[in-house]
Amino acid sequence: MTDDPSPAVPGNHGPAAPGNPNPAMSDSPGPATPDRPIRLLLADDHPVVRAGLRAVLETEPGIVVMAEAATAEDAVTRAAEGDIDVVLMDLRFGGGMGGAEATARITARPGAPRVLIVTTYDSDADTLPAIEAGATGYLLKDAHPEELAAAVRTAAAGRTALAPTVADRLINRLRAPAVALTRRETEVLTLVAQGLSNQAIGQRLHLTEGTVKSHLARTYTKLGVDSRTAAVATATDLGLIRR
Repeated sequence: MTDDPSPAVPGNHGPAAPGNPNPAMSDSPGPATPDRPIRLLLADDHPVVRAGLRAVLETEPGIVVMAEAATAEDAVTRAAEGDIDVVLMDLRFGGGMGGAEATARITARPGAPRVLIVTTYDSDADTLPAIEAGATGYLLKDAHPEELAAAVRTAAAGRTALAPTVADRLINRLRAPAVALTRRETEVLTLVAQGLSNQAIGQRLHLTEGTVKSHLARTYTKLGVDSRTAAVATATDLGLIRR
């Protein structure tokens, strides 16, 4: 017999909670420690993208890919199992639920993992809904591997990780006065962005050419511009239309 205490379990720094005799084996998300890596879920509908993310991240110390999801619905289900710290989430999937909605569902649960958006889309129309849905970070797919790994660690620690272009866009959006286009003004300007003439837009929307010009004139005033090109560029920058 010996009075020596039994060897400490890695990550066990206190008495076991009732019903959980070994906290080190808990699957609940939380800050990664030297004894436990950051556990990832890769959510993207393109197998090649998931394979690329896995190849990059599995070479990083302290990071392990636990699972993959090809749909947003699967990502929501898998993230709820309790063994994921960070979800790398695409914004657009082939059909069904989108990444922003999936992010909202994931982050709404108690003890939810962090969500890091990894996508090719960086307009306000994409970034703002994702961040409002609860995303901790937003990264573009052309980021360097070291940026991706750093963003994962930042998100796991509960801090915000934003691609520089996204951060700049959000700051500019906060500084810019609020601009709101009507549904019809948005429709007209979207067709302008597609290269349609006023006459063609009128035919498409069943409007007279004069009405189209009136919508554009009001849009120019709201955006503080004086040309079709400037209106499209400004509205795109503000996330009011997508090109």
